[in-house]
Amino acid sequence: MKGIMTMAMSMVASNATGRVLNDAIFGASAAAKAAAAKVGADKVTNATIGAIMNDEEKLACIPTMEKVYRELPMSDIIAYAPIAGLPEYLDAVLDLTFAAQRPAGYTAAIATAGGTGAVHHAIANYSEQGDEVLTSDWFWGPYNVLCQEQGRRLATYALFDERQNFNRQDFAAKVEALLKKQSSLLILLNTPAHNPTGYSFSEEDWGEVLDVCKTQIKKGDKKISILVDIAYIDYAGEKNEVRRFMKQFENLPPELFVMFAFSMSKGYTMYGQRTGAIVGLSAHKEIVEEFKTVSAFSSRGTWSNINRGAMAALAKIYRDAGLRAQFEKERESLYQMIRERGVIFMEEAKACALNALPYKAGFFLSIPAADPVAVCDRLHDDFIFPVPLKKGVRVAVCAVPAKKMRGMAGKIKKAWDAVR
Repeated sequence: MKGIMTMAMSMVASNATGRVLNDAIFGASAAAKAAAAKVGADKVTNATIGAIMNDEEKLACIPTMEKVYRELPMSDIIAYAPIAGLPEYLDAVLDLTFAAQRPAGYTAAIATAGGTGAVHHAIANYSEQGDEVLTSDWFWGPYNVLCQEQGRRLATYALFDERQNFNRQDFAAKVEALLKKQSSLLILLNTPAHNPTGYSFSEEDWGEVLDVCKTQIKKGDKKISILVDIAYIDYAGEKNEVRRFMKQFENLPPELFVMFAFSMSKGYTMYGQRTGAIVGLSAHKEIVEEFKTVSAFSSRGTWSNINRGAMAALAKIYRDAGLRAQFEKERESLYQMIRERGVIFMEEAKACALNALPYKAGFFLSIPAADPVAVCDRLHDDFIFPVPLKKGVRVAVCAVPAKKMRGMAGKIKKAWDAVR
């Protein structure tokens, strides 16, 4: 009919054309929920959820956090917060980020919308438009979305070598190759308790990372920034032991800047409150002052300010030694629960010769697979629902109770063998 359009019309800007969010995690989670509705939740293993589920498979909240949050005056819940964040919250963030391992130098923190907001600010302010940002080939999917949203591209290096150790050689090669094309480089490193593998960089791994970066800087006219995503650090082991690597960031040259993505989501079971911070560290005061300025500007230009109530709750717990001790005791019990689940899986994986990646700690572990979707489809026959990633299958240790964790490795091996 005359006048009827024969092709779809688009009104979005050219840079937004074709953007579609395809999230494998939410897709797998929906399939698990559908199966539970059909056959009963007791028969289904939902290994997709990136949040702590207790042994009754209910969302866990640290009791002291809940108590303090519920007791906040209404003014602390509904009032605006400063753009940079509540000062007492930022002080707590700095102490909690480093514990007893704070490196010598200048530090500052700016509140962000969760750890995701910290990644956003690092990309926005420490990489150039059109440049590539580097992370490992096993990575949290939103890193790619955040880069695309801001006109960057995500490049990867092989995280593991043939012995499943940190692949220093490929990391060095990718850093060198990118700095031949661009004058600066942002590197995203999610450790300890990496999502999605559960790997943690050793102090030796960190030494190699910094050696590579220093070598490139010495060539002249190059800048490197590193964002250490520590979202899972509170489930990686004893707090000072897992932060020892931070001392290696003392006295770095001005061309090598280190930041941290702090999050209240995992360590404080406040996922939906979207509260975090980006922390900057340098031996050079002017670099940290600049960091504060540009980060606050980015906050104003995105979400403006963040959740006052969650910041107030954390500050209150931190200032009260008794509350803090009780909180840490309760969180320790969650850590031990997750750790037990990981031990069960890895011991059974070894027994059945399942090639799981080297899980050290944290919410997730992964198994390489040539066809992850096919492996997951096979597992659906046993009502087991992990997440198919590009390079393998991810299991949410945080969400699967020990009773359902037992036997899972053998079933994954059976599915893996069937489709390889």
